[in-house]
Amino acid sequence: MFTKAYIPFRGYFSSPYSKWQGTLANFHSLELAAATVKRWFESRSIDPAVYDYLYLGYTIHQRQGFYGGPWVAAMLGAPHVPGVNISQACATSTACIYQAAAGIEVGAFDTAALVLADRTSNGPHIVWPNPMGPGGEVIHENWLMDNFNNDPYAKNPMIRTAENVAAEMGATKEEIDQLAAHRWSQYEDALKDDRAFQRGYFFSIEAPISRKKVITLEADEGIMPSPLEGLVNLRPVLEGGVHSFGAQTHPADGNGFMTVTTKEKAAELSSDAGVTVQLCSFGTARVEKGFMPKAPVPAAKQALENAGITIDEVAAIKSHNPFTVNDLYFAKEMGVDAESMNNYGSPLIFGHPQGPTAGRCVMELIEELALKGGGYGLFTGCAAGDTGAALVLKVDT
Repeated sequence: MFTKAYIPFRGYFSSPYSKWQGTLANFHSLELAAATVKRWFESRSIDPAVYDYLYLGYTIHQRQGFYGGPWVAAMLGAPHVPGVNISQACATSTACIYQAAAGIEVGAFDTAALVLADRTSNGPHIVWPNPMGPGGEVIHENWLMDNFNNDPYAKNPMIRTAENVAAEMGATKEEIDQLAAHRWSQYEDALKDDRAFQRGYFFSIEAPISRKKVITLEADEGIMPSPLEGLVNLRPVLEGGVHSFGAQTHPADGNGFMTVTTKEKAAELSSDAGVTVQLCSFGTARVEKGFMPKAPVPAAKQALENAGITIDEVAAIKSHNPFTVNDLYFAKEMGVDAESMNNYGSPLIFGHPQGPTAGRCVMELIEELALKGGGYGLFTGCAAGDTGAALVLKVDT
């Protein structure tokens, strides 16, 4: 349980997400993230000197990423700041927030910068030495797709974990399609009034393609409408399964940023001192191999217990839901209405760059709670290796 860690209201941003192999496919994700954060500092008149530690959350290696956090800190204008890299697949943002909150709690630093970035497009193709191979033949790995398609422990692709859970709970394709269509309608709510909801936490990306030309990304790219009438006509990806391509997330590119600090400093850095955002607790769990979509449930239960509250006291729930069955299973096990979760969007619809995904979910959770007048919020999600991670936070207005 945390008592000292706070997030300044709108002391964070998420970039819009670019579709896989789309606008951001050829840009170095760490350099682009640092440039975006630097622009955001300038737009908010924030002096980078306020930060005394940096967490870099990314999962897909980029050239010279070996230097990671310290390099990114220097690029965004804080060369005095030490930093560390954190990579935990889909739970990367959650892990960064947890580590930053723990650092505040023990007094290791006062104000942490969380830079969250990934580019799933044009992922690295890695060659490993193999001295025992015939003629020294190398071992090769496609960093993104090979790992999506093969858990070295469970020996299955990620989508198989979704179908395992769906089969165990008896979920039908009709149920899956209905909830996926509802998730699309929730994302449409975030687009109303010229994307009023998203504008609360979005910050555009400016990507230079020459000395004179810059690409600006101001809205999510490549989002596919998912009405029910379209989903029912899509065939399951796996034979005998219930998830079509419309009922699962898609790889994307993007970045984001978050400040984690003390209550006093959060008030100084907040865009509205009347809104406080306290980090309350963290939970993590691992379930049986091959059943990844189950993991958000025990992680959420742990986070709720650590916060000293029940699910009935939670005003809003946000999840990382790469497969629709994630939310069906969570709702069944936790006794909540699946349609009440993930208002204004979720990774199922807006995509999954990995490193920044959970961070965007947490930002949307804060924004929703502020609109509701405050209350407890729960974020939970699964991650590679049949693991899950969850956070409880509280917004007061």
